Amino acid sequence: MNFKNTLQKSEMQGDFWRVSSKKYHDGGLFMKNIPVGQYMVQKGLITDEQLQTVLAAQKENRTPGKFFGDYVIELGYVSDVEFAKVLAERMGVEFVDLSEYKINAEAVKKVPESLAKKHTIIAINIQGRRLTVATNDPVNFYIFEDVKVITGMDVIPVLATKDQITKAIGRNYSMQNVDSVLDSVSNQFISEEDIAAVEEADMADRVDNAPIVKLATTIVENAFRMGASDIHIEPFKNYTRIRVRVDGELVEMMQVSNVVHNSLSTRVKIISGMNIAEKRIPQDGRFTQVVDGVTLDVRVSSLPMVAGEKIVIRILSTGDVSVRKITDLGMTDYNYVMFEKMITCPHGVILVTGPTGSGKSTTLYAALGELAKPNVNVVTVEDPVEKNIDGVNQCQVNTKAGMTFAAALRSILRQDPDIVMIGEMRDTETAEIGIRAAITGHLVLSTLHTNDAASTIIRLCDMGIASYMVATSLIGVIAQRLVKILCPECKKMRMSDARENDLLGIQSSVPIYEPCGCSKCNNTGYAGRTAIHEIIMCDGELSTLIANDGTVEQIAAMAKTKGTRLLRDNVAELVMQGTTSVDELVKTTFSI
Repeated sequence: MNFKNTLQKSEMQGDFWRVSSKKYHDGGLFMKNIPVGQYMVQKGLITDEQLQTVLAAQKENRTPGKFFGDYVIELGYVSDVEFAKVLAERMGVEFVDLSEYKINAEAVKKVPESLAKKHTIIAINIQGRRLTVATNDPVNFYIFEDVKVITGMDVIPVLATKDQITKAIGRNYSMQNVDSVLDSVSNQFISEEDIAAVEEADMADRVDNAPIVKLATTIVENAFRMGASDIHIEPFKNYTRIRVRVDGELVEMMQVSNVVHNSLSTRVKIISGMNIAEKRIPQDGRFTQVVDGVTLDVRVSSLPMVAGEKIVIRILSTGDVSVRKITDLGMTDYNYVMFEKMITCPHGVILVTGPTGSGKSTTLYAALGELAKPNVNVVTVEDPVEKNIDGVNQCQVNTKAGMTFAAALRSILRQDPDIVMIGEMRDTETAEIGIRAAITGHLVLSTLHTNDAASTIIRLCDMGIASYMVATSLIGVIAQRLVKILCPECKKMRMSDARENDLLGIQSSVPIYEPCGCSKCNNTGYAGRTAIHEIIMCDGELSTLIANDGTVEQIAAMAKTKGTRLLRDNVAELVMQGTTSVDELVKTTFSI
């Protein structure tokens, strides 16, 4: 949360954040010359020691544009919401939690989007001639004068966090843009020739304002703000449906007229570098788009259908998002210890397996972040490079140019690597090179698409790798899934019944929680996802079984005797902790 403007109007006295006596002429705002830090101590939000730590950090760094509030939040002593509440209380203004507040759409329309973004404000309610405006800088007189001049209304400032305001701006103005764009597109049909003209540099301004261009841009923006991983643009006989995948579930975003579909798909194909004249075969492409200051790497796939081309867009964040630590992967303490042992091995193969979108790349990146040291040469081969990791040499696959996984790996092994990460073992050649690299003294990390850890080992053998080579090189396998987390605000407790006890592997009923739905979770009952894991770590006995062509069942049984906890066991534990629901247990592990 950035309180830059507020703090610029404040005086630093004795290294305390003090707000000078000030009165906003028609908002009734009055503040005394009182240190906010000390006030937070009195309220029990921080201790004296923590206050001194914040003041010391502030004094030491003296970063321009960074003030007391930024430091206390950055150090993790309070959240931005908690700090905003304290600030609002001290300033005598109302605090509004925009994540729960139902914003008045008519109020939003009163303030132009450009002004809202410029000042980080959003109008949230309107009563007669009074316009309530959320801001993170309620003492900035000039902001409200601008709003008053444009709207002709009396402005009532309320305090909200910058993050919540930014999200509210994106969410509310984007939906308005969609409505206006759809009206424009309906009234002004745009041909493929018109869309293709976007490639002409002298038409840049006209193109950016073209309705179909705005629609394509807005769809990606809205999807990103919803936390979506994929966008599905699906043509049918009478309409085109646009859905997004949020927390693993497809949710309908909107429906548009089928006359818009060709123009929309053409626009997406152009910016993705596809051939717009070819509609008979599948195509792949990619582009980048900046949304709320985050650069997105967007992968696009087109597939001819009966009613037109279906477009699926995968949204990937780039190096703007920090790499997770291995402690943040959601592993149980038991699995975490096993994972740590595996990545400390000097050579061998570690495989992470699971379906598409199960968090395999996140796990690999976390491991690389832990392994990347100044004295180690880490090289990766990926398609695509999803996150940039400082200190890691990352290689991008380019199949069209002949830069395949296998070709890249052959060259990488001549680059004196200590650790090699292969994005995916897609074919026998890639798997064989990876296995041989592990045998010759390298630590190799990679992924496969299998249902559980035991079947991963058999898959390698089925790909043509000799079982003795798999047994010799394999350190371990991590199978994972993502399960949805129950919304903490609305989840409801009840006792488990006999069927649920059987699923959980227990004898007597225990308290469990089920989803309900509220404004915080968009009435889904869930808020976010966490990973569940199943780890098989190879020892001498298990390696012997693999070399002797043991079956999936035999490998799984032996692994369990050696302490492997199945995915079902992991998610059952989360159910009994109240983290997720029985429905999620069934959905993610019913076949295991």
